[in-house]
Amino acid sequence: MYVPKYIKTYKSGLLEERIKKAYTILENCTFCPRNCKINRLKSKKGICNTTDLPIISDYFPHFGEETPLVGKYGSGTIFISYCSLLCMYCQNYEISHLGEGEITSIEKFADMMISLQKRNCHNINIVTPTHIVPQLLKALKFAIEKGLHIPLVYNTGGYEKLETLKLLDGIVDIYMPDFKYWSPEAAKRYSNAYDYPDIAKKAIKEMHRQVGELKINEESIAEEGLLVRHLVLPRKIAGTKEIAKLIAEEISPNTYVNVMAQYRPCGLADRDDFINRGITQKEYMEAIESALDAGLKRLDKGNIILYHKISH
Repeated sequence: MYVPKYIKTYKSGLLEERIKKAYTILENCTFCPRNCKINRLKSKKGICNTTDLPIISDYFPHFGEETPLVGKYGSGTIFISYCSLLCMYCQNYEISHLGEGEITSIEKFADMMISLQKRNCHNINIVTPTHIVPQLLKALKFAIEKGLHIPLVYNTGGYEKLETLKLLDGIVDIYMPDFKYWSPEAAKRYSNAYDYPDIAKKAIKEMHRQVGELKINEESIAEEGLLVRHLVLPRKIAGTKEIAKLIAEEISPNTYVNVMAQYRPCGLADRDDFINRGITQKEYMEAIESALDAGLKRLDKGNIILYHKISH
């Protein structure tokens, strides 16, 4: 039976040390690459619009995630409100930009994790956790003391500082980052983050160093490892071909990758002529072919099924 990484880290006392260090950083916040450097412990707000307590939109067993996360009982997903990346086309715009949700105590955050475990979820899946790492670590400690024992999924847009990821080493079981853009120009235009490609490359390599390739048990459930998501955007804006090549050559051709087809113009996307429509079947087929040509060997099963459905 798989024992989550955070159990050993908790027993060693290292989790408590990480919590203290993380809360110290909140006094001059530099958790994400925006480096707002404001004191969130004194109710100051930076780009993430969050102070010392997390704002949580919802939590429930999610059946729309990748198959190895969902299994029979779902992925125990907790949606954190606000975000430090703020893509203009975000599919969860009401949560990430508008902050739909409620300020939540650390104790209640922990209770959400336990509630999802009691509902037999296969993991705890924290969506957009970057800006609430200290609160997550503290809630995790409380949850462990209440019996939490299922894998922790860090579900992120990929805009992660190495210093933040190192606080999570030995704590996160499954990293699930997006790799959104290859070109700095696209990253600037759609996420106001010209440095995104370089930061995401380094971050995903660090995630792989910590957890390795995705490991799936005999019941087809993911327990540990890296799962990369890549959302195909209209007109090849995302740079799928180049991203796939980098993952195959510089991380591992056995990286589990989900090339996602569900882009639709949400949020402010209707204001931009390049992304104000969904992707075409041809664009998706070309994206899958690029991933296969790059040498990626573990595309999500749904990618292959959809690809063959379109091709026939």
